[in-house]
Amino acid sequence: MVGGHARARPPRQHTLDPEAWPEQPCTDPAAEAVRHIARALAAVLEERGLSLRAAADGSGVNRQVIADLLAGRSWPDVATVARLAAFTRSGLWPPTVADDRVRKH
Repeated sequence: MVGGHARARPPRQHTLDPEAWPEQPCTDPAAEAVRHIARALAAVLEERGLSLRAAADGSGVNRQVIADLLAGRSWPDVATVARLAAFTRSGLWPPTVADDRVRKH
C-alpha cells in the first residue's frame, strides 16, 4: 500500500482522540494534511450553505467520498481534492504540513 503502514488506519486514527476529528492535530504528517483539507472544506461548505449533495453535484465527487473525507475515514486522492478545490474555488491543500520532529541532516 502506498504510504506504508500509516495508511492502514484512517486519518482520524492518527489523533490521540479520533472522536475529536478534525479539531485535534494528527501525529502523522499525511494525516495532518488530510485534517487540514477536511477542516478547510467543512468551513467553505458551511460558509456557503452547501450540502454534501450540492458539493457532490458541483464537483463530480461522490457524496459518500466527501462525507468520508470530512469524517477522517478515508485518504482522499489528489484528483478528489483538486475537484473539490476547483468547485469551491478555494485552496484546500495546506500551505505547509507542520512536522515537529527534529530532522537529522
